[in-house]
Amino acid sequence: MLALAGASLLAPVAARAELVIDLRGGSFQPLPIAIADFAGEGGVLVSGVVTNNLKRSGYFAPIDKGRHPEKNPPFDAAPEFGAWKAAGVQALVTGRVSRDGSGRIKAEFRLWDVTTGTQTDGQQYFTDPNNARRVGHIISDAIFTKITGVGGFFDTRVVFVDESGPKENRRKRLAIMDQDGANVRYLTDGSVSVVTPRYSPVSQEVTYMSQRMGEQPRVHVLNIETGQRQIVGNFPDMTSSPRFSPNGARIALSLQQGGNANLYSIDIGSRTTMRLTSTGAIDTSPSYSPDGTQIVFESDRGGSQQLYVMSAGGGEGKRLSFGQGSYSQPTWSPRGDLIAFTKRGSGGFAIGVMRSDGSGERLLTEGFHNEAPNWAPNGQYIMFFRDPGGQSGGKLYMVDITGRVEIPVPTPAFASDPTWSPLLTAAR
Repeated sequence: MLALAGASLLAPVAARAELVIDLRGGSFQPLPIAIADFAGEGGVLVSGVVTNNLKRSGYFAPIDKGRHPEKNPPFDAAPEFGAWKAAGVQALVTGRVSRDGSGRIKAEFRLWDVTTGTQTDGQQYFTDPNNARRVGHIISDAIFTKITGVGGFFDTRVVFVDESGPKENRRKRLAIMDQDGANVRYLTDGSVSVVTPRYSPVSQEVTYMSQRMGEQPRVHVLNIETGQRQIVGNFPDMTSSPRFSPNGARIALSLQQGGNANLYSIDIGSRTTMRLTSTGAIDTSPSYSPDGTQIVFESDRGGSQQLYVMSAGGGEGKRLSFGQGSYSQPTWSPRGDLIAFTKRGSGGFAIGVMRSDGSGERLLTEGFHNEAPNWAPNGQYIMFFRDPGGQSGGKLYMVDITGRVEIPVPTPAFASDPTWSPLLTAAR
């Protein structure tokens, strides 16, 4: 884990801040913001990361540098608010990067409300110079949270399946990158196909399935920091759809036996297995509620694929989805208020959300083939993959819960099955 230290850098007196984006109504306009180049060695890199992050969120509209009325606003003095206001700026970020006697960098920023002429936030961070990009992510999270009131998601990683080669013989490797597509590295070598990675909500561990030629798929747990791997469960039949419990101590999965599949949970420490469903249907894709008391899953027990919810200890389950078409891949929001899903119907696949009681269904994005929704740790964005069909392959996208913001997520090759880490500063 990276060593980072933060401290408040607020002005002695701050007037009441007016700098707010209200995301609840879904009718917001991107906030005009200016991010000045941070002073010092590596400062432009940090401010560039902040600019790119805030722009990609869809909630901020960074002003082009050519329109900045002050090219190098002083860090220790108030900016020329009148000039910035005349340029159409509502929020201004200034910063600098320096080194202390031990070689660490000190990255500082101030967030100014141009309308009221006040400083609304300011922090400083000390860390190894190799962590400069990550400091940019942490500053982005601080600004995003201060203005929207919603937790950040920039200081995170995404694990996904990297796909290369002809469609009939795709090489599928497990890969990891920063949420903005930087720092890609591979966690498997492609000699074994991997699918459905799922991040632990509380640690740098990922569970996924792999399959060697002629063998049953197996569920693995990989510690990304240490590289240690272990196979979870010892079932003679095919297992699928593993997903961690909220505390990371258990994994729920589906076990196929003959023509049906049922849900089980495994205590990772003791390897104790508990059966959760006993039906002649196909029950799969379990996902825990954030408090760990319930599991949402998909089942064809009613004649078509629909979503059901049951106690985390198992049971009959209550049906949640009743719309036209089939529902699959349910994923409970980290906030607990929404469940994301894939819906198939009308010749395409949509990514949607519904409340945890099944009401309020909304489709966020539709297309030929959209799949595998996965939540950001703040519950505000969903990442998924879209495959246009033919000889092409999947690409990753991010959509917010209003459906107004949708952007591609860069990857070096075709990609599928994204899974978002918790905030790195919060994970154990």
